[in-house]
Amino acid sequence: MYKALVYQGEGLLGEVEIYPVENIINNNDNTMVEVKEIRISHFSQASERCPPLAVLHTITSSGICFKMESKSSQSQDSPLYLLHSSCFKENKTAVMPLGREELHLVAMSWRNNEKGYPCFWGFNVASGLYDSCLVMLNLRCLGIVFDLDETLIVANTMRSFEDRIEALQRKINSELDPLRISGC
Repeated sequence: MYKALVYQGEGLLGEVEIYPVENIINNNDNTMVEVKEIRISHFSQASERCPPLAVLHTITSSGICFKMESKSSQSQDSPLYLLHSSCFKENKTAVMPLGREELHLVAMSWRNNEKGYPCFWGFNVASGLYDSCLVMLNLRCLGIVFDLDETLIVANTMRSFEDRIEALQRKINSELDPLRISGC
């Protein structure tokens, strides 16, 4: 455990305790261990369908980087408490850019936290990955990988599947060969 300061832009929100998760340390990825301050630059868009925790567990390559608590911010007027409740209620994450990656802070529920102090989990993901996945989830799109060698990704909505099915049915209905019509 080590202590760090959390800022939103230039404004100090408060001091937190950061608990690095073991799997990150064992993989020699100590990016987050060295961070003594977290500067939130913006918030992710709101997730309409999936909680941010589920999205980040799916897209991160390294799992949870750390768990962060602020035991000194128990007042409902404290900036960290307000940040936590805003992110939690609006299904958003607080984002800190890290070069080609982004650190996403996910507000966690109070279940195991009887005291009611703000608790966040930190996830490190490629820059822009969270937003692009969230757009597909919110629009009910499904990303399908057709060619693993070239990693071609195509987003299909229910409407595009219906259009393809209709086109195939038209092709079958216009078929003149009796063997093809019978399915042989």
